[in-house]
Amino acid sequence: MTEPQSDLFEMRRLESLSNTIFGVAMTLLAYDLPKPHFAQLPDWVDLAHTYSGRLAGLALSFIIAGVFWISHHRRLARQPFGSRPVVLLNLFFLLSIVLLPVTNGLYGGYRLSSAVAVLYGLHLTVIAALNAALWWLALPSGRHAEIAGAVFPVVVFVPGMVIAAYAPEYVQYFWMLGFGGMLVRRFVRSAPVQAAGDRP
Repeated sequence: MTEPQSDLFEMRRLESLSNTIFGVAMTLLAYDLPKPHFAQLPDWVDLAHTYSGRLAGLALSFIIAGVFWISHHRRLARQPFGSRPVVLLNLFFLLSIVLLPVTNGLYGGYRLSSAVAVLYGLHLTVIAALNAALWWLALPSGRHAEIAGAVFPVVVFVPGMVIAAYAPEYVQYFWMLGFGGMLVRRFVRSAPVQAAGDRP
């Protein structure tokens, strides 16, 4: 059994770091939830007015982070070792996850602002693009299903920024389509990887 090259990084260490980063980022999503002091006992209308927008943004960001956490770990399982550029790109991907509570807090408080919605959509696009690039580097040619599943959220989030600029109140429903990447993998058949001995 050949040993890995000395200049390759063991991705299992990166997996441990990413677990911590995703866990902290997903927990901090709830940090910006309002902590109101009602003048009187609140009724359902008061609670809905205070929390409805914030909870919608939190749920969207939490689900997005969870989907990318699953994708990240599935990718690392297929890539036990990585070069220095791949490790650096993974760190930029994790940085984009660290910043998710920041843009989520803005979006939860000002989701009807087109500027805030576009900024949040741009952040989602960056996360999805980095994830797709990492999948592209991790897989050999022929794994079309995995690549298609990783690229699909980018295809959704890019036009989502245009919708956010003109109709920020509706764009969150369009962003939900980005989760369809998990379904895309099931409908795109991966081309069989040709064995070395079968090459002409």
